[in-house]
Amino acid sequence: MPRPKPVRYGLYPWTPEYGLRYIHPANRRSFEWLEPLGKVFEKIDETDEWILLRYDEQQFKVSPELFTELHQKPPFSFGDSVEESNPESGRPAHHGLISDVFWDEGADRARFQLVEKKRKLKRIFEAEDLRFA
Repeated sequence: MPRPKPVRYGLYPWTPEYGLRYIHPANRRSFEWLEPLGKVFEKIDETDEWILLRYDEQQFKVSPELFTELHQKPPFSFGDSVEESNPESGRPAHHGLISDVFWDEGADRARFQLVEKKRKLKRIFEAEDLRFA
């Protein structure tokens, strides 16, 4: 039985100004709505013509030309159950699932957004602010 391919993490800095040829026709509208700039994707498969990227629960076929692999794996990924490691005094810690992974180019690291009780929190967390629950 073949081993599953290792997941690769990377950026896909596509914007509408690039044109639509980079995005598979079946995924164009949903990929544009996602606004992929600055988001970390999981590269889960590839063919000669397309790569398959995952972002949270969505998958997209895109051209491999714009994909840039990250040199380090983010410490958390989509769906990971996490909790806030040091909440403000007198406030309970946030507990939730990773819903978004952003890349901070200036700091060269990932930042995270959570869904808690089916609601997306507005706050963006640094890796050191979270731990596995």
